[in-house]
Amino acid sequence: MADFKPVYTDKAAFPAGPYSQAIATPHTIYCSGQIPCDAAGTILTLESSNISAMTELCIKNLTAVLEAAGSSLSKVVKVNIFLNSMDHFVEMNKTYETFFTHKPARSCVAVYQLPKGVPIEIECIALA
Repeated sequence: MADFKPVYTDKAAFPAGPYSQAIATPHTIYCSGQIPCDAAGTILTLESSNISAMTELCIKNLTAVLEAAGSSLSKVVKVNIFLNSMDHFVEMNKTYETFFTHKPARSCVAVYQLPKGVPIEIECIALA
């Protein structure tokens, strides 16, 4: 058997498909993408919220998953951000930089569509 384990916490959004919230290895935590959905299943929309609040919720979900895996946001080494429009970049970035003060490596791309019709999804890789 491989030396890894699935990670699950009820403090973050439940996976929207057949995957784990993260996979923990002895040295690295690979977090699945988090959308702006809370642990109760409520999805933030642009009609009821804004990209700043959505970014914060995605990162709070990542925080909960990382903590369940025995890691933390401060151990993140790589972040991937998916936006449905680069029009959201500036607002997302302002919120993002308040959480990732250690400036991990990062990619941010615009995509055609995201799960559940949300405008943002964030995933990361962290040290265990």
